[in-house]
Amino acid sequence: MPTSPARWVIPVLLFLAALVLLGWFSTEIVDPDFWWHLKTGEYIVEHHRLPTPDPFAYTTAGAAPAYPGEEVTRRFNLTHEWLAQAVWYLVWRVGGFPAVVLWKALLLTVLCGMVGLLARLRTGSWLWGIAAALAAAALAIEFAHDRPGILSYVFTAAFLLICEQRRRLWLLPVLALVWANCHGGFFLGWVVCAAYCAEALVRRAPEARRMLLASGLAVLVSGVNPNGFAALATVLRYRQSPLQSTLIEWARADLWGPPWAFDILLYAAALALLLNWKRVRPADWLLFAAFAAASLTAFRNEMLIGILAPVLIAAYFPWKRRLPVPFAYAFAGALVAAVGWGTASGAFFQLRAAEWRFPAGAAAFLRQAKVSAPLFNTYEYGGYLIWKGERVFIDGRALSETVFGDYRQILGAPPADAARYRALARYGIGAIVMNAFQYYSGEMYPLVGALTQPEAADWKLVYDEPQALVFLREVPAGVPVLDKSRIVDHLEAECRLRIERDPEFSLCARTLGDFFIRSGDRARARRSLALYLDHPYEGRPDPDAQRAYMQLLQQ
Repeated sequence: MPTSPARWVIPVLLFLAALVLLGWFSTEIVDPDFWWHLKTGEYIVEHHRLPTPDPFAYTTAGAAPAYPGEEVTRRFNLTHEWLAQAVWYLVWRVGGFPAVVLWKALLLTVLCGMVGLLARLRTGSWLWGIAAALAAAALAIEFAHDRPGILSYVFTAAFLLICEQRRRLWLLPVLALVWANCHGGFFLGWVVCAAYCAEALVRRAPEARRMLLASGLAVLVSGVNPNGFAALATVLRYRQSPLQSTLIEWARADLWGPPWAFDILLYAAALALLLNWKRVRPADWLLFAAFAAASLTAFRNEMLIGILAPVLIAAYFPWKRRLPVPFAYAFAGALVAAVGWGTASGAFFQLRAAEWRFPAGAAAFLRQAKVSAPLFNTYEYGGYLIWKGERVFIDGRALSETVFGDYRQILGAPPADAARYRALARYGIGAIVMNAFQYYSGEMYPLVGALTQPEAADWKLVYDEPQALVFLREVPAGVPVLDKSRIVDHLEAECRLRIERDPEFSLCARTLGDFFIRSGDRARARRSLALYLDHPYEGRPDPDAQRAYMQLLQQ
């Protein structure tokens, strides 16, 4: 009986694994921040300069600093991803949205491939290497966003691979220079270098001097970017920012929820290190401590565990690394099945932008009606409106705490709060483009109800589609004014569209059910709660919603 699979099996497995990863990561473009990244790249390529002062939001220039140093943070947010943004735009210009999706998928596939190669170096087994790459992918899919931030994960894995091999150390400063101009997370490379340098010094390794020299140069050239070494101070300011604290990417890790990939990898890696603590290398202890601490403080850092944990698990778990030969063939069969299922179901190679999530029709309406009044928009629509050439009130670049405070006042104050209208007047706002629900929480924005009140009689509804509502103070000639009673129908249409396209986020229907119960509209309440119960959020039972629905059926 053969003790190893045929020679062709490993190359086939590698090809199939790469194909699965490339397909899995080819998700449609849904990130609202993608659009302003793309527009910024266009600006850099066409104007041959950095986008400062801000060319896209009319509120930025007049915003007073909310804290000392906010001007530095603002410049950092405008400029620290300039090179990656230019590359993203050039990719789009060459191949449109399909090329952008494939570019993202390729980057994440390379990232997981490097994790697999690290595991293979530590175990001597290609099978464990492929398994580690797929384990990394299980978490990387949560970060499959079309934005420059994924480059920091790719560069982190590249630094780990170079330092682990202890060859081609001259690449560290080269990559550091590119990284520092692609994303502000370049200091993660310093952490990797520091861990391996410490290990080399403790072990008095012959390559210690080369490691120190290459690492020192990498740190030094990292400062050759539009913001120098301000990235660290800026990240610390992020932690005290009311604006940043509202963003999910800065939320703390949930260690008590369902066993998601992050939790499994974190706990399994910790267990592997503890079970074999006597033979754990110093660099592994240091990197795990640093990456675990970072991932526990912010969701955006959880992928660091996705990079490191599969390697540590493969290296230290006390298993027999030689697997039965039939396993390799079964593994190949499973990968073929995954490719077939992903392609047939449409889950793989979604080479498109999900423009159904954005105000495409509203942006076209603004152009056709030649609306030039200052615009108020919801935060999640700012990036798309920037891409369509509008000057916006706010967007995902998080440039001003003062503007964000006024944004929350306008959007979230109680319907009769006069402060909302004072803020609108202060900015001279004459147009509003908005969606009705916060995407993840499903909460209804109070501004929707406020615009139906007598105090808002001068705000006219002029455009309505499931993605957006448009209100104007001064209506251009030839533009019909719509009856505001349509807003109730819009609420149902927006929520229904969202659940049809993205059933995972169904809380808007729960919100609508409560809203219609309070307003006495039992028929709409029944429809909304039935929709929600057919698509329960995260699959969890909701006894309160079930009881309310049964009571409505009995009435």
